[in-house]
Amino acid sequence: MMTWLTAAQAQAPDYIIQLNAAPLHSAAGAAVRAQTAPASAPAVAPVAKPLPAPGKMASRVKIGLLLPTESRLLGEAAAVVRSGVEAAHEVDPQAEVVVIDADEHNAAQRYREAVAGGVNVVIGPLSRTGIAAVARYVSVPTLALNAVGRDVATSPKLFTLALNVEVEARQIARLMREDGRANPLIIADGEVLSSRLKQAFADEWRSLAGKDAQQMEDNGHNLSELAVAAGQADAVFLALEPAEAARLKPVLLPELAVYATSQISTRTPDRQLAGIRFIDMPWFLMPQHPAVKRYARPASTLTLQTERLYALGIDAYRLAMQLATSRNPASIKLDGVTGDLKLGRDRVFDRQLPVSLIGEGE
Repeated sequence: MMTWLTAAQAQAPDYIIQLNAAPLHSAAGAAVRAQTAPASAPAVAPVAKPLPAPGKMASRVKIGLLLPTESRLLGEAAAVVRSGVEAAHEVDPQAEVVVIDADEHNAAQRYREAVAGGVNVVIGPLSRTGIAAVARYVSVPTLALNAVGRDVATSPKLFTLALNVEVEARQIARLMREDGRANPLIIADGEVLSSRLKQAFADEWRSLAGKDAQQMEDNGHNLSELAVAAGQADAVFLALEPAEAARLKPVLLPELAVYATSQISTRTPDRQLAGIRFIDMPWFLMPQHPAVKRYARPASTLTLQTERLYALGIDAYRLAMQLATSRNPASIKLDGVTGDLKLGRDRVFDRQLPVSLIGEGE
């Protein structure tokens, strides 16, 4: 799996692929694979079977779902996103959805063919290289599902909904500030994801407080030093995986405020993590919220990280519906299953996540 992760990191949705601890197919199973285009389909076929609309209802919106469904590296991730789109379509079937297989090599061609075929809003691409290939041809509202590189051609109709760690780290910095913390300590471990969290938090804290936050690295052998440094802070941000956080948390003072992003989430939290404030999607933290429970859960058990792609698909469909009909995209807001969404700078949809507290065994 680690070999697969390393090869896919540059293309895959930020942090979902990097954090997934098991192959997608081990959790998604045949149900996910069945949702991709048939293996016998011609490789050049641009359009898969449209999702059915009920009865004879005329669709006002035609959505092109541009995903690498046949990709060896990203095909199963694309299938999970598609499943989320289908779940949202079942609740609000006013649009016609056309699934278009496209990878970074043919994404531009498939995009132009879809628009020529009447698609008036596009969800995708999923990979950064696919987005870069499509960007110069964007002519209808297009919701990319990954970060758009700074060297990519800009377009007033190219929008972004991505799941990336930087957004969460910046929210934690703001949350600490709102809680009255003045002297936080960042504890990271040198891994790529941890370093990204650390940097995003540090940048946001400097912007908010006008000074740098303290930083220390957990090298696996310096628990006592970390405990001493934490004792001189009024809050700690753990940019660590759950296992490392569970090893460190018991040595911190019980009254010390400890924060983390959704990186720390597990379906069965270690009791050692009790007391940590963290943020995560409403999809996981608020399953009974009216805006969440109306959507079907995945038909097959997914890993926690892969299920985030399913939730991404749900919100992508909902935003696409609004983008297709709104005369003022800047006014779009959504009580989403991935967070409260609103359009921010550079046409990126910002996500505000709910805050929770890890209790004993929950």
